[in-house]
Amino acid sequence: MTQSAHGWRSHYALVMLLFVYTMSYIDRQIMGILVQPIKQEFGVSDTAMGLLTGLAFALFYGVLAIPFGRYADRANRRNFVAYCCAAWSVMTGLCGMATGFWTLALARMGVAVGEAGGGPPSISMIADHYPPQQRGRAMSVYMLGPQIGILLGLTLGGWIAQHHGWRAAFLVMSVPGVLAALLLRFTTIEPRRGIWETAAGAGAAPPTESLGLVLRDLWASRAFVRITLAVLLMIFAGTGIGIWTPAFLVRSHGMTLQGAGAVMGVLGGLAAVTGTLACGWLSDVLAKRDRRWRVGVPLLGCVLSVPLGLAFYLMPATEPWLIGGFAMPRAMGFYVLFGFVTVWWTAPVYAMLAELIVPYRRATAMAVFGLVSTIVGAGFGPLAVGMLSDQLVPHFGNEALRWALAIATGGSYLLGIVAFISVFRAYSQIQPAKAA
Repeated sequence: MTQSAHGWRSHYALVMLLFVYTMSYIDRQIMGILVQPIKQEFGVSDTAMGLLTGLAFALFYGVLAIPFGRYADRANRRNFVAYCCAAWSVMTGLCGMATGFWTLALARMGVAVGEAGGGPPSISMIADHYPPQQRGRAMSVYMLGPQIGILLGLTLGGWIAQHHGWRAAFLVMSVPGVLAALLLRFTTIEPRRGIWETAAGAGAAPPTESLGLVLRDLWASRAFVRITLAVLLMIFAGTGIGIWTPAFLVRSHGMTLQGAGAVMGVLGGLAAVTGTLACGWLSDVLAKRDRRWRVGVPLLGCVLSVPLGLAFYLMPATEPWLIGGFAMPRAMGFYVLFGFVTVWWTAPVYAMLAELIVPYRRATAMAVFGLVSTIVGAGFGPLAVGMLSDQLVPHFGNEALRWALAIATGGSYLLGIVAFISVFRAYSQIQPAKAA
């Protein structure tokens, strides 16, 4: 990236926002590697754990994202994101002090409240730091957050839980988040709002408009609605996979918590990091020829994800590969390929949304987008897999989770293909947003 709003300071701000996003994802997804020991200690069902990791979190996260985004469209976004990061990090530490299932649930809701103010303002800031033709790559850097979070959270979280217990994992992982908040607040700059959308290079002052007007305009945008539907399906699948795959590796492939975390974190994390960077670069390059490739890249990712995901979950446990004395299931070969292509929607989607939405509405619109995709996708993804696993126990016994994940993955990505196809025409008819 050679062009940015504030030179090297824009690149530094992007890195700090990536740090914050990584910590939010570690704090959010660490539950995936800790599901099994928490379930055993508190004696709850897969459905209860799915509710805790999904819907209970998503309801607070999604609903509060709108007022937080509305505020961020009129306030200093850098400061707001930093304060929210500090809040959710403290609540993550409190998760490690839970005395029972319900106190843990309350602490997780606190994490959700803090994280509700992180994503939309961050994406709004990135859109003001970088011009439209570079936003795919800029967003791909930011979208490394979940992938690095998986790599570090599952690997370190699994190791800590294996040797020191699941409570220690929460406590240790809360510390870097406080550091990220301090660095963002005191070492980065707030970009000028709308700098790339105005001829003069200055952001337009936010007009006085009601939330109802914003919501009506978003609902009237076929491109926004269809992109939201497609991403809802991606998050539904991705969150269910992230939460339940470690438990699947323990139950169906006989791995330890540390082993499952290491395999998913290192192999899956590196595959997803590479895939995220690839999709951002690819969508920027191809969009210069035809802007509809912003949709084409995510669609291609969905098409490839279906056979690779099903192959991973349905491959029976066989003699594992021995790599440096470490036993790794052969199915992980498919998981690496699946992890590479399943993230191809991330950077192009957020680049499209930044293009379609005027600067003074970006944080609010991203919050609305997050409300729907998070509550339905992230909220019901883990819950649906947990409920389906419980229902399939009489038929498949210990392999019930395997089939639940296969059904959820295959169904979600097949519907995702249909959804992204529907985005093509709607997106091509929309002109990029300009500031008033």
